[in-house]
Amino acid sequence: MMDVTARTATTTTTATSKGGQSDYQTFLKMLTTQLQYQNPLQPMESSEFAVQLATFSGVEQQTVTNQLLGNLGSKLDAMALSDLSSWLGAEARVAAPIAVDGAGVTVYPKPDSSADSATLVVRDAAGQIVARETISPTASSLTWMPADATGEALVSGSYTLTTETYSNGTLVATTPVEHYAKIAEARNGPAGTTLLLVGGAEVSAAAVTALRR
Repeated sequence: MMDVTARTATTTTTATSKGGQSDYQTFLKMLTTQLQYQNPLQPMESSEFAVQLATFSGVEQQTVTNQLLGNLGSKLDAMALSDLSSWLGAEARVAAPIAVDGAGVTVYPKPDSSADSATLVVRDAAGQIVARETISPTASSLTWMPADATGEALVSGSYTLTTETYSNGTLVATTPVEHYAKIAEARNGPAGTTLLLVGGAEVSAAAVTALRR
């Protein structure tokens, strides 16, 4: 099931808008009452009245500003949801755990350019190595058939792949292996956009190196 979650901070803006409207109505009522019941023999000084009118104008302008900010916040929320929806249904190329279901998976190792040999290392969800497979040091992509060290098919689950590259028998680099996974959910948070992949893995949108549909 696909879902989009956008976490925003509209509560503060709404409360501010309501508070400004309340202040505006209260000030208007107090000013009207003061004018209605002032002593006709000692009317309000014109300078004092001008100050109160200026204050009234300031409160009114603040109320309008709060309303505009509230509308802007709503539009930004809608834009954020629109941005998130563009991720749904796409396949993201990421270095993330692979959800194994028995079928072969196209993977993208990144051997070091100085390597003369390379090994694909497979770890289970607990981090234990379950298989090591020799691959070409120049391979940019290959079909990985999920199997353990004895050749038996791996049970369904989550597995992480890395590439170890060697030069003259010395390990020179260990790099994560990428694959394409379908995006099931996208959500915003303090750290940015997070993607939930089919199979349960979560990755940052910033970790995605390619998209396809």
